[in-house]
Amino acid sequence: MATSYRPSPDREVMVSAETIEAVLAALGDPPVARPPAAGADVAALTAPLPRDRSWGLIIQLYAVRSRASWGHGDFRDLADLASWSARDLGAGFVLINPLHAAEPVPPVSTSPYLPMSRRFISPLYLRIEDIPEYAALDDRERGHITVLAKPLKAASEAGSLLDRDAVWAAKRTALKILHQVPLSPQRAAEYGAFREREGQALTDWATWCVLAEIHGPDWRAWPASLARPGADAVAMEHSRLLREADFHAWLQWLADGQLAAAQDAARAAGMSIGIIQDLAVGAYPGGADAWSDQDVFVPGVTVGAPPDEFNQRGQDWGSQPWHPERVAEQRYQPLAGLITAAVRHGGALRMDHVMALFRLWWIPPGLTPDQGTYVRYDHVATVGVLARAAIEAGVPVIGEDLGTVDPWIRDYLAGHGVLGTSMLWFERRGDGTPLPPGEWRRHSLATVGTHDMPPAAAFLTGEHVELRASLGVLARSVEDERAEADATRSAWRAALAAEGLLPSGGHPSLTEQVVALYAYLARTPALLIGVSLPDAVGQRQPQNVPGTMDEYPNWRIPLADGEGKPIFLEDLGTHPGVLGIADAVGGKA
Repeated sequence: MATSYRPSPDREVMVSAETIEAVLAALGDPPVARPPAAGADVAALTAPLPRDRSWGLIIQLYAVRSRASWGHGDFRDLADLASWSARDLGAGFVLINPLHAAEPVPPVSTSPYLPMSRRFISPLYLRIEDIPEYAALDDRERGHITVLAKPLKAASEAGSLLDRDAVWAAKRTALKILHQVPLSPQRAAEYGAFREREGQALTDWATWCVLAEIHGPDWRAWPASLARPGADAVAMEHSRLLREADFHAWLQWLADGQLAAAQDAARAAGMSIGIIQDLAVGAYPGGADAWSDQDVFVPGVTVGAPPDEFNQRGQDWGSQPWHPERVAEQRYQPLAGLITAAVRHGGALRMDHVMALFRLWWIPPGLTPDQGTYVRYDHVATVGVLARAAIEAGVPVIGEDLGTVDPWIRDYLAGHGVLGTSMLWFERRGDGTPLPPGEWRRHSLATVGTHDMPPAAAFLTGEHVELRASLGVLARSVEDERAEADATRSAWRAALAAEGLLPSGGHPSLTEQVVALYAYLARTPALLIGVSLPDAVGQRQPQNVPGTMDEYPNWRIPLADGEGKPIFLEDLGTHPGVLGIADAVGGKA
């Protein structure tokens, strides 16, 4: 366990004795006899690397809508986006947000990074009309479904914020209608095979869903008799609500099939990788994962990140950590199950905050994010489990290794085939000047920003400083923030000019500057280059502002241009920003 960390060369933050005592109390007494570490047979495994260098789009799928989707991006949108970007632009992948499952009834949590379950998929992404049983509906039933979809499509056209509650209420009603349609013999056999493959984990998920519909989505507030998946009362409720539980298992089968179809479409269109799924670092403490695997979680403690230059107050992500000893006793099966599920229908895997395989920033109850401390895990075992799953699936792995990271962690991951993440704004030399493209890591995904950073247009105008100041998330004065932002922009404009990507004089447009940033990425040796779709269309609203909750509509921002006008999937083929960036990073435009 670390007792201090160094977020920058001139500043060290010490962890208080009270914090360490609180963490030790949460850990409890170590086991008397710990089983052999699960890393003994996996220490030398190396995940496969991408066969060739490629570029692709990075998107929050829910925010990318077509005019046929129900106010929320879906699996058909994903398939169409992948196919189009591969055929017309030469993209090799589409990297999406976590698809993890949320609450079974509204209200639906907004963040894809704090789900009810990381093992299962949110049915919000289902395209209703693509479900085979839809063809068996009569005109009245189809008319009902059309009526359900109409206001959601109208809200998309109006540029409204995403309304997951309205989307799920409508889709759930439509899916209830479809659930009544008998399956064909072939479809019934496929559903049976799916249920057999998923086993007890699927039963637990479906059971949690039906109990959550009655008692709410936080199992910690349920009657004590329902607090354990194996309890007699739970079995009785499952039997009593068998049809309702089947509905939730059936939804997972549908989602699994539509996600597989999206990956098939991506590969058929020529993508070398296809869909890259994202695995969140944690789940909601009252959700399904915490209920079914509660013995490996540490109650009361949450995880997050210490202060850094962009998130100056630190971050509390709200999820609970795994107990290092208890997850080892289970030979890391909870981790293996998550990774196996995440790579099943994808061409690669991104792990959010991959440093969690080594250590997590624990925040004891009642303390703020800057008062946490690191707790370490057996990284030989955890990285080995990750590498083994990647080898079995034949997919590369990308680790999001941004923030406070010891250099040896990056070296260890690279030695086991795990690609890192190189974000342009943070790629600087010790003196703060931009890192020349030739000095970037080869084994990495190179990006301009991330979902926790403002879009490039907002960064280049400096408006992200004013937004964060208005939301109260700055720890320094606005003047200091503006000065640093101005210096950063000036340094990068000079670097772009030195590479011949911008004229040394004049006033290039925002679009020209954003295209130049991506042309800079193309000059690095990085194996993968990620193009943020919001950057490409000139969007200025960030998808997420770390450190805020209700103060900002995090995770509810639809894809839009710089003026806030909605951009639909059908509009991308002629968008100059999209075409310009695709050309800059090596596409066919």
